[in-house]
Amino acid sequence: MKTDKILSLLSLAVKAGKIKSGEFQTEKEIKDGKAHLVIVALDASANTKKKFQNMCDFYEVPIYFYGDKDTLGHAMGKESRASLAVVDVGFAEGMRKHLNTEENAIA
Repeated sequence: MKTDKILSLLSLAVKAGKIKSGEFQTEKEIKDGKAHLVIVALDASANTKKKFQNMCDFYEVPIYFYGDKDTLGHAMGKESRASLAVVDVGFAEGMRKHLNTEENAIA
């Protein structure tokens, strides 16, 4: 199942220190040009989704809407997370490959 692959990569990236999560950290990484991929939970608020969509469009960062806050948080060993930024090219590419084939992900 592809979902497990994405969440496994997410867990590995967290252990490697290549994920920044939470609204403030995600926004900072995008604006600093360090984010190579942004994932926002499908159940995040409409306001949060719009904010990150506009920000990622402006800064030309790929964004995907995937999973729910609890699933993303659990994969990271944290409380629920609505947004996260991948700050490593390798992890970002690996996740994008699986997100592009995942029917539950919205690019």
